[in-house]
Amino acid sequence: MCLMMLSGCRKDFLDRTPLDAVSDETFWTTEEQLRLALNSLYSSSGVKDKKVVDYDQLGDNSINSTTSDGYRLISSGNFGVDIGTINTEWVEPYRGIRQCNVFLENYQKATDVSEEIKQQMAGEAKTIRAFLYMYLTLCFGDVPLVTKPLNIDELYGPRNSRKEIVDFVLSELDEAADMMQTGPMTGSNLGRFSKGVALAFKARMALYDGRWKEAEEAAKAVMDLGVYSLYSTGHPERDYSDLFTYAGKLSKGVNRETIAARLYLLDVSMHNLSRETQVPDQASRHNPTKALVDAYLCIDGLPIDRSPLYKEDSYAAIFENRDPRMKQTILAPGAVWGGKKDGNPNNTDATIFTAPKFIADKLGCVTITGYYYTKYVEVDAVGAVSRDENDIHLIRLAEIYLTYAEAKMEQGTLTQNDIDLTINKLRERVGMRKMILSELTANGLDLRVEIRRERRIELAREGQRWFDMMRWKQGQLLAEDTKGVKRDLVLDQKQVSNIAVDANGYVVVLTGKRFEDPKNYLWPVPLIQIQRNPALGQNPGWN
Repeated sequence: MCLMMLSGCRKDFLDRTPLDAVSDETFWTTEEQLRLALNSLYSSSGVKDKKVVDYDQLGDNSINSTTSDGYRLISSGNFGVDIGTINTEWVEPYRGIRQCNVFLENYQKATDVSEEIKQQMAGEAKTIRAFLYMYLTLCFGDVPLVTKPLNIDELYGPRNSRKEIVDFVLSELDEAADMMQTGPMTGSNLGRFSKGVALAFKARMALYDGRWKEAEEAAKAVMDLGVYSLYSTGHPERDYSDLFTYAGKLSKGVNRETIAARLYLLDVSMHNLSRETQVPDQASRHNPTKALVDAYLCIDGLPIDRSPLYKEDSYAAIFENRDPRMKQTILAPGAVWGGKKDGNPNNTDATIFTAPKFIADKLGCVTITGYYYTKYVEVDAVGAVSRDENDIHLIRLAEIYLTYAEAKMEQGTLTQNDIDLTINKLRERVGMRKMILSELTANGLDLRVEIRRERRIELAREGQRWFDMMRWKQGQLLAEDTKGVKRDLVLDQKQVSNIAVDANGYVVVLTGKRFEDPKNYLWPVPLIQIQRNPALGQNPGWN
């Protein structure tokens, strides 16, 4: 007892480094430890996840068959401040931001690591943190800006303005770009961020905030790096689609288009996207809408309501004479798919798709719109649960081209040469008619509408549509009924005899949607977060 009391009186007795646990005093010393900490940022921050594809359910491109799906509810406008998905979208980024802050506070303690390596790693951490703040401010507007590890008495401050957040994101990405290597990561570092990633995210943030000149310059900087090029093997009938299958995995070494991606590896990290899309014994979780299908131009470069090539006298006719990206995104009759299940419940085969299925009998994939996706589907992965190793592409060169074109257009400086360097490269890859400014004028087509259409088509199912709709102030489109195929075109009319249709005969998938302006242009601050920190306040219309 006396010995314990004497030792307890020593001034530094309780300040000793623990011997049975990892601490900040002992951890941040080696390159391996820094790498482990950095890997944790990638894996747990939410920056690289299948959620990118799920975000497309927020807009009018896609709808989940599960009526309780959070993104479907948000898209419909029928949700409140207590919805769990909103809280998750707040909590997960801040969890990642906290980890980034800890890394950036401690990485310089590694004295046996070269400054070049430390700067590279810090640049990656800054890029991840900026990415997370970008999505927080896009969804919630004003949010707390936290750039260091906090003590308990510092956790409950007010929100910073959106402008402060955007300024911070752009500045951080500039700084991160200067800290990281120019070329994409290779070998054991494949998938980690480089200079091009920071610049690409900067272009996206600037575009989303209407900072056209900054968006143009950042996009041009990515293009001028000379390290990225469109994925093309000389097969226009499949190259666009292949990019989103195992053929386009970064580990294959032939895809130089993807700037940042979430890499998956068989038996190590896998997801379930292919199966969710064409699940043979249930309803697809990802159903393309009529709005998306109708957005594809005809092969003559005209919208379907202006082109003499468009026919709607059969289900198959909808897909004919259309932008080739349509068949490489939305499953067309005659295509190989994994959603057909025969009479043997243990035998799932990739067969030829013929017609949509509306009745759930566990013998085939059900669609609620009459359409299925083929983009992001690896057919061989459909038959097994959570065995998909397809990469999820966060940002690619095609988006940079579209950003550059839109930013130039909004500044009034877009030329035919600019279109040839960007949009027409995307069209050439698939064999689509080029966009010609003089033809748009001659056909009475609006340049802004067509630039935005191109972005929607090229980036369908890549999580950009809702964010685009919000910045273009097109929220009213979300209040419209979600529709599908014309009921009369379904071969087996017994399947659809009881399905509701509109006055023109199109399947009505979801009605009763709403969008309040300006309320729904921002998500509410989650109720539980305000209960914990009343200083956060609430966004307009959500009180």
